[in-house]
Amino acid sequence: MNEALNGGCFCGRIRYRLKAAPMFVNCCHCSDCQRQVGSAFVVNGVIERDNIELIEGEPVVVTLPTDSGRPHDVYRCAECQTALWSDYGRRGWLSFVRIASLDRPSDFPPDAHIFTRSKVAWLSLEGGAPAFEIYYDMKTMWPPESLARREAAEAKAKA
Repeated sequence: MNEALNGGCFCGRIRYRLKAAPMFVNCCHCSDCQRQVGSAFVVNGVIERDNIELIEGEPVVVTLPTDSGRPHDVYRCAECQTALWSDYGRRGWLSFVRIASLDRPSDFPPDAHIFTRSKVAWLSLEGGAPAFEIYYDMKTMWPPESLARREAAEAKAKA
């Protein structure tokens, strides 16, 4: 298996593998993400929940409030509290892998910067991925194969 698709927590108690690369990678600059990670942004890889395979350990779920009111379940190591992935809105079939928890996070640069209306002023996004004040139109930004994967995962969850 491609080592770029393996990841885990800081202390090593939890190890996981992605069965496929993320469908799309967002660099989120919203104030919620900034506070949750204690940094200027978070980099999330959007992936089907079925494509996250636990190899070792079991994360705990910490539910965080959001501005939208939808629950944000973050899967963390109980020991070191590393955030590994999350589920915005409790969909159950779609996850947001914290790219920095992968063994080779540099292999997954962001495809887009979102919620840049609240990005820190000192960060320049010039010359990088497209940036959006809030969000983008998935049908125009996501590759067709990623859209097909997302639609299949959602259909499977509703079946």
